[in-house]
Amino acid sequence: METIEKSIEVNVPLSVVYNQWTQFEEFPQFMEGVEEVKQLNDKQLHWKAQIAGKTKEWDAEIIEQIPDKRIAWRCTAGAPNSGAVQFDPIDSITTRVTLLMNYDPETAVEKIGDALGLLSARVQGDLKRFKEFIESRGTETGAWRGAIGGSHSQETRHRLKTASEIAEEPRSKRTHK
Repeated sequence: METIEKSIEVNVPLSVVYNQWTQFEEFPQFMEGVEEVKQLNDKQLHWKAQIAGKTKEWDAEIIEQIPDKRIAWRCTAGAPNSGAVQFDPIDSITTRVTLLMNYDPETAVEKIGDALGLLSARVQGDLKRFKEFIESRGTETGAWRGAIGGSHSQETRHRLKTASEIAEEPRSKRTHK
């Protein structure tokens, strides 16, 4: 497995940055090569992306989600990968987003691209486009404030809806407003 770690400072408050990152189906708007992300349920995602000139699909499971702190995932089928994104407040209007991704280049072309640093550059570009996306909007397109993994409670200081109200909504439609 290879590992990439990249970070960027975003000039938007922590909760707005985190909330936007929970809107997985919007990733194609700022992630190069990502054609589609389908939210299957609170923990399951199906991805479709162009990697090294080929269409790849995989399923991912969110194994940890702590509001305003961290989201971690692992591949359950398809292109092998796992990782986490960490959200750290710099001050009241600036947030550092750190992405750590583990992946396994499968083909010779992917291995060459990895040796040339192409995926690393792509990840840094994705973070830059995310920064531009959220800074230009100034607000998130939606949010999900639930927690996944460990003993984390559904209760958070920012959530305005009860856990049962959130559970009844499709995840892609959930907002904190």
